[in-house]
Amino acid sequence: MSRDGHDGLVRQDAPRPWDGRVSAEDRPPGSPATGKRGTGHLVAPPGGAVAVGSFPLDGGEWFTRHEHGAHQLAWASDGVLAVRTSGRTWVLPSTVALWIPAGTAHATGATGKALLRSLYFWPDRCPLRWREPQVVPVPGLLRELIGHLAQDPDALPADARHRAEQVVFDLLRPVSVTTVRAPMPADPRARRVAEALRRDPADNRTLAEWGAVVGASGRTLARAFVTGTGMAYGQWRTQLRLQAAMPLLAAGATVSSVARRVGYGSPSAFVAAFRRGVGVPPGAYFTPAPSDR
Repeated sequence: MSRDGHDGLVRQDAPRPWDGRVSAEDRPPGSPATGKRGTGHLVAPPGGAVAVGSFPLDGGEWFTRHEHGAHQLAWASDGVLAVRTSGRTWVLPSTVALWIPAGTAHATGATGKALLRSLYFWPDRCPLRWREPQVVPVPGLLRELIGHLAQDPDALPADARHRAEQVVFDLLRPVSVTTVRAPMPADPRARRVAEALRRDPADNRTLAEWGAVVGASGRTLARAFVTGTGMAYGQWRTQLRLQAAMPLLAAGATVSSVARRVGYGSPSAFVAAFRRGVGVPPGAYFTPAPSDR
């Protein structure tokens, strides 16, 4: 399932000055604030630096590729988000969010039922100058501030809102993680192998064995993966397995069960691969610090 956009700040043209108001022409057809269900809610007080949008998503539901005239912090207060930009995919449990610079085309979806609660920052009122998407941690204080700013403008005086916005800016700090990416190869025989592994990432057949299935030698398939994905087959399969593991870990599955489901012989081998591929172990990525619980 897909939607055309997910807030009143979607822009297909160059950014223009923003006074915090959202006009009807700013909203894309089918957006939650005006669309088929009317379940979205956007708080964008005049003169504010930060707007907050709240949009429930069903599992497998996606907002199709779009961009904003404002910077976005995509976060799920409940559930797990996925965000795709050109050639990159982030899986985001509630412990982390993704900074998406204004003008960056992206699609946003959910692996299960989720509440997307995004912050939007107009560039001329934002001190942050990140030009690329950045993963940022969401500690307990930031979570509470997002809920605080999601109140209707009448419930939060302008001066109190301004103070809260400044604290939000102070709390946004990027964390060093690596995007897990497993692009599909162009060669039709290699693509058949890739599609089969997406269905069952634990399949341990060698390229020579796959070659007998798709009608190509193992060497030909190896070249096709390097040419089509920029990665050797073994590296690509590791990325695929990590990509498949993330929604399972985010849903609360144990490391040992996830390791088996995606093709690792032991939890320790999986944790080592996750740390090499993502930059942190699974526990650091998916579990909030004790003080934030």
